[in-house]
Amino acid sequence: MTTPILAPMRFTPDEIADVVGIYVSNPEYCRAAGEYDPEHIEPGRVEADLREEARTEGCHVLLARDGEGRTVGLVCLLDRHPKDGYPWIGLLMVSGSQRRRGVGRLLVRAVEERYLGQGRDGLRLAVLENNPSASAFWSSLGWQEIDRRIDVQFERPCIVMHKELTRPRITSVPRD
Repeated sequence: MTTPILAPMRFTPDEIADVVGIYVSNPEYCRAAGEYDPEHIEPGRVEADLREEARTEGCHVLLARDGEGRTVGLVCLLDRHPKDGYPWIGLLMVSGSQRRRGVGRLLVRAVEERYLGQGRDGLRLAVLENNPSASAFWSSLGWQEIDRRIDVQFERPCIVMHKELTRPRITSVPRD
């Protein structure tokens, strides 16, 4: 699969429906997070929550689309955390139909490249403690636990993870 294209959400009815579909296709996350009932996700509430996120200074709500323009994921970013100055991934969710196909890894790499291109040297996120599969996913990509905190907005126990951002080293081939 080619790297999905990340583009700012415009909040069209079709995009909202796509995002609701992403949440519906990830009921385990919805239950763990406690924000939405996976059986009754209200599009108006999803739109209001994402619009609020997008209005926050330095926040970006991005849709990930495959080569055919289908929405395959949702990414929310914060360019500079007010306490530590690092960029943060607030949410990275892949459509349930695309899980275990490498889409998440490609999205993570695209986010890392975005911040590497801005000269940033590290990136952070928080994983819900009650979501061990997410912790395993991030750990498999080289992210390391640096702290445990309570989520300020929803008072959920979280694992704070950090990854140093570096470009892959290119080794030269010796010439004869």
